[in-house]
Amino acid sequence: FYLTPPQVNSILKANEYSFKVPEFDGKNVSSVLGFDSNQLPANAPIEDRRSAATCLQTRGMLLGVFDGHAGCACAQAVSERLFYYIAVSLLPHETLLEIENAVESGRALLPILQWHKHPNDYFSKEASKLYFNSLRTYWQELIDLNSGETTDVKEALINAFKRLDNDISLEAQVGDPNSFLNYLVLRVAFSGATACVAHVDGVDLHIANTGDSRAMLGVQEEDGSWSAVNLSYDHNAQNEHEVERVKMEHPKSEEKTLVKQDRLLGLLMPFRAFGDVKFKWSIELQKRVVESGPDQLNDNEYTKFIPPNYHTPPYLTAEPEVIHHRLRPQDKFLVLATDGLWETMHRQDVARIVGEYLTGVHHQQPIAVGGYKVTLGQMHGLLTERRARISSVFEDQNAATHLIRHAVGNNEFGTVDHERLSKMLSLPEELARMYRDDITIIVVQFNSHVIGACQNEE
Repeated sequence: FYLTPPQVNSILKANEYSFKVPEFDGKNVSSVLGFDSNQLPANAPIEDRRSAATCLQTRGMLLGVFDGHAGCACAQAVSERLFYYIAVSLLPHETLLEIENAVESGRALLPILQWHKHPNDYFSKEASKLYFNSLRTYWQELIDLNSGETTDVKEALINAFKRLDNDISLEAQVGDPNSFLNYLVLRVAFSGATACVAHVDGVDLHIANTGDSRAMLGVQEEDGSWSAVNLSYDHNAQNEHEVERVKMEHPKSEEKTLVKQDRLLGLLMPFRAFGDVKFKWSIELQKRVVESGPDQLNDNEYTKFIPPNYHTPPYLTAEPEVIHHRLRPQDKFLVLATDGLWETMHRQDVARIVGEYLTGVHHQQPIAVGGYKVTLGQMHGLLTERRARISSVFEDQNAATHLIRHAVGNNEFGTVDHERLSKMLSLPEELARMYRDDITIIVVQFNSHVIGACQNEE
């Protein structure tokens, strides 16, 4: 089944989204110029999610990719909720009080986040009240706990991840009188999701990672070449520290059964995740919730079994590993991506492809002929020459799309092979998953001038 180049493009571009940070008074004051994001499904429906938002009450921007397993329910919930938990964790005490007072007196709330969403990025209206109530309980506790100290970003990220995971678990245990919502909270808790989130504020970049999606920094060296700096570690069997951590948390008698065939209890690839209560709750609690839950839950094979060698839960945590990096002028971009990308491409190639793409895009500024008299013929020649240059290399207006094109279509010489791309994109749903995973990518472009100016001020 052969796809024409325009058909390939329409598949690749279906979920692309770009955001440029607005300038103020003609000046750019943010260390982020903007970002490109895109997703390519392999599962139907896709189990990956993505989010991006500007924090309105504090400074900074949040971006994240979420990789779901055993369905998309948990990834969906985390993608719409986690940033609120992070934003609330970062808010000063006075702002939390203002928000609580507004809710008390029925006044309009201060907006906390400005979302940057693609029309395909779904938001569940039905659960919004439930989600809001859980979030409100959290900020009420933060108000009560007020220590008067300013919140450390690293601490805020860790608290937000853990608290959301805790709320997902609690909502499923309490259930809901509305049978649709009851089924939803159970599906969220019994499925799982990894998360890799960036918080960028001035020159401070924090990456909070739970699971095996990755964050990578693209650095331009003095000679113009590109290198990659890892800003996260995979939480899986390939990470010796992670295997050690899991073993430390359980009795020696379980040493042989904890990790089998490179999976947690022989079942789960990531060693940290949201949801997945099969690996967190006691057997009694699992049975009680499943038995009292709606009938649809019993049709789901995943909820019925108890993992083998299940003696001392919890075996799984959503606590993130947080890495802080101070941005430098040579740090040009950040790539956040689910493991679907990293399974197909080495980070060094990712850095080079995105780096060359971004610097190439800079050459495509509007043609300026400042004050010269140019005949139409000459102008036509300039434009034709430029079009040839662009169409040969840059058929993409979006860095994430460009990367997906390479991830799926690269041949052994590292160039995109249209025939391979066509084959990979026309695979039927049930086959696609055997060749690749869902791929979700966010490419954040940094503003070197602003970063340099911030450094000089210090």
